[in-house]
Amino acid sequence: MKTDAFALRHIGPRENDLQHMFKTIGVESLDQLIYETVPNNILLKEKLDLEPAISEYEYLAHIQELGKKNKVFKSYIGLGYHPTIVPAVIQRNIFENPGWYTAYTPYQAEIAQGRLEAILNFQTTVIELAGMEIANASLLDESTAAAEAMALLFDVRSRDQKKSNVNKFFVSEEILPQTLSVLQTRSTPIGVELVIGNHETFDFSSDFYGAILQYPGKYGQVNDYAGFIAKAKASEIKVAVAADILSLVKLTSPGEMGADVVVGTTQRFGIPMGYGGPHAAFFATKEEYKRSMPGRIIGVTIDTNGNRALRMALQTREQHIKREKATSNICTAQVLLAVMAGMYAVYHGPKGLQYIADKVHASAVTLADALNKIGVYQTNTSFFDTIAVKAEASKVKAIAEKHEVNFFYVDADTISISLNETTSIKDINQIVAIFAEALGKEKVTVSQLTNESMVPENLVRKSTFLQHDVFNNHHSESQLMRYIKKLERKDLSLNHSMISLGSCTMKLNAAAEMLPLSMANWNSIHPFAPVEQAEGYQIMLKQLEHQLNIVTGFAGTTLQPNSGAQGEYAGLMTIRAYHLSRGDNHRNVCLIPASAHGTNPASAAMAGMEIIVTKTMENGNIDVEDLRAKAVEHAANLSALMVTYPSTHGVFESAICEITQIIHDNGGLVYMDGANMNAQVGLTNPATIGADVCHLNLHKTFAIPHGGGGPGVGPICVNEKLVPFLPSNPIINVGGDQAITAISAAPYGSALVCLISYGYITMLGAEGLTDATKYAILNANYMKVRLEAHYPILYSGEMGRAAHEMILDCRAFEEKGIKVTDIAKRLMDYGFHAPTVSFPVAGTLMIEPTESEDLGELDRFCDAMISIRKEIEASSKEETNNIMRNAPHTLAMLTTDTWTFPYTREKAAFPMDYIADNKFWPTVRRVDEAYGDRNLVCSCAPIEAYM
Repeated sequence: MKTDAFALRHIGPRENDLQHMFKTIGVESLDQLIYETVPNNILLKEKLDLEPAISEYEYLAHIQELGKKNKVFKSYIGLGYHPTIVPAVIQRNIFENPGWYTAYTPYQAEIAQGRLEAILNFQTTVIELAGMEIANASLLDESTAAAEAMALLFDVRSRDQKKSNVNKFFVSEEILPQTLSVLQTRSTPIGVELVIGNHETFDFSSDFYGAILQYPGKYGQVNDYAGFIAKAKASEIKVAVAADILSLVKLTSPGEMGADVVVGTTQRFGIPMGYGGPHAAFFATKEEYKRSMPGRIIGVTIDTNGNRALRMALQTREQHIKREKATSNICTAQVLLAVMAGMYAVYHGPKGLQYIADKVHASAVTLADALNKIGVYQTNTSFFDTIAVKAEASKVKAIAEKHEVNFFYVDADTISISLNETTSIKDINQIVAIFAEALGKEKVTVSQLTNESMVPENLVRKSTFLQHDVFNNHHSESQLMRYIKKLERKDLSLNHSMISLGSCTMKLNAAAEMLPLSMANWNSIHPFAPVEQAEGYQIMLKQLEHQLNIVTGFAGTTLQPNSGAQGEYAGLMTIRAYHLSRGDNHRNVCLIPASAHGTNPASAAMAGMEIIVTKTMENGNIDVEDLRAKAVEHAANLSALMVTYPSTHGVFESAICEITQIIHDNGGLVYMDGANMNAQVGLTNPATIGADVCHLNLHKTFAIPHGGGGPGVGPICVNEKLVPFLPSNPIINVGGDQAITAISAAPYGSALVCLISYGYITMLGAEGLTDATKYAILNANYMKVRLEAHYPILYSGEMGRAAHEMILDCRAFEEKGIKVTDIAKRLMDYGFHAPTVSFPVAGTLMIEPTESEDLGELDRFCDAMISIRKEIEASSKEETNNIMRNAPHTLAMLTTDTWTFPYTREKAAFPMDYIADNKFWPTVRRVDEAYGDRNLVCSCAPIEAYM
């Protein structure tokens, strides 16, 4: 046994399990199974041209050496990113804890109450600091949140007869540069016209539906926007405000000024900069806009017993339901980071946050005063943490970098300096000394922080915030550690049992891949630091791009999209740019099979495309003749086909090359959704099947953890003709020579977690990556054979094999009064998270075991499903008081004096022997979905509720 081989640790089945698995499936070898699963004409002829695999020990030594090439300067760049103090209790117990980072999106609320409570704390923090009525469970970054605000206001304008055809959106010139770039990307395809200007000279009589302001402005100026917002309201113009969350502790909230939407990032609430992400953005608005809100909302409801419970409310997966009519394609959140930011607010409480904000502000005022004394004058009339000073930028830059300090150089004689919670008096004196040296002046020494304020009295926050018990009761490390553990115990994660979610690929997130995220020389770099200071990052990111090019067979990659849905959008926007570059402005038709992910049509609509749905046949495959007919019919305007491969039904369709050729013959390009890439790596690739661009879910195929619903990363890989159009960034030079504007805020998106995928590929190498794919297919087919005697399997390949996932048809059980939801809830009693429920076919379960699960775990899951099948058989439609309909069963139910059910306590909680050894208890009974939607509450109960 080669104990230093990473593949041995990552891949589940052992060598001595294989013959049993082969015999069960009915094959002689793994190669025979692959031959019977993957069409021969698309199999790769040669192995992947990647560096040989290295061991975990070698990788960690390598990543530490590479990290030394990153220079961690003192960062005062600002622009939405700040050095922060990550409380050690949060770093150790959440950020580095698989109980938190390996959980899935909380669609199964009964086994996710801990995460849901943590996100409710986050939402409460946002609502109260922003002064709004409702907030969501986080978005991807501040810039994309601002774009979502623009789109929401565009959507709700139709409620106003006078504004229903208005399309101008005002953008303050104070907006962050990266936000402006993302707004430019997102506005044009949906028909919004951006007008950038000075909010003080804005003409309210113009034909505008909305506006966005930055608070404080990009270089620190704090403006009183109450007058602007009042005038906008009088002209029926709705206003969004992009706000710095720490400043809202000290400043009047945008909600109190009358804002309609407030967005921003919570990065400075204890999240490392990480060269750009991941960070949890926030989005808060008015209750009346709740049905148009992007992303997820965590709401309060009740369970079967009437007890308080939490769940995802309202538009859960709304883009999957609304498809091309969705106003957003957001399918994810930044849950792990939102949990950390919410816990930062819990740990510090209102008084602690006030102390931090006051200290940051006092540091900025003290610095401004000291610089003033040496003749360096500050130009902001009011500021929170950022000053703009006049000095010769080139001289200051040379001396600052010699002292390992970064400022932001606005122009030749203006320098922006943003202070943060890590700034000390020693740091302030270093900054003053740098300017004194640059100007040849005698330096001034600061000995204490000033008590002066540079916030006008009318903008000082008077309203209270975070008065709830949870924010005032966990300020010692013991208290917070126990609170975090209490919540963790309520959640089922991969550290307890397999999570066999079809299309979501919940594989092992190896500790060796995760460790570098805690290293300071990786997580402390500002995304807009000069690239020569991030040499380690530049090497790692370029190598990861190269690795992904090899895996996909493509010529270029951008890592910028920070979710799978963002990747879809980015891919379609490069196709759009390609057609525009050739003068084919009319090419806007996108063909999408009926079986596609719901985000596909939502993304195409956001990219300004006309969506034509093509049929699928009874066997689940794309109807090639219908596709051909529609491609020919729309040939003059055909832009793209969006196709998932293997299909969402878990099948390698043999007609794929014919399908892509039809599109090319009719002038279109092919976008491949990479959600199921875990069945392709090393065996085939998007280039081989004839695609032009694909997105990859690094949080699926390439081992970034799901984090309870995020972070995700969705890079796109493209062929040579699309390389010129890869997205840019306004501050760091990235992208092609005809680059589209930015897709997300940071040049490399969520760069910190890209380390995980780099580690995954580097430690597996070509052989290990290919084996991972083969074993994913092996595990799926083993489960298929074990389960198909008990459940109908909906679709199979031409030789009867599944790809990496399969669909169990549970619709017939409704004759017994049992719905697929009942199976999902009963699985909790067996210690398992449900597979994907009712997608892509209503009334089904889609199962994907991944390569990481061993034979014992596969058998436990199959045994549980077979046992449940017997319980279904014993059920009847007339008897609603049965074990399936009552599931899940909680510890409170089992330990009451009275037992009113027609089955035993043992049968309810311990239906199989293995459960007693490692019992997981759901903490609430089945949640009432409808009640939660009718009575939406998305923040902590008011203080009175605790009295």
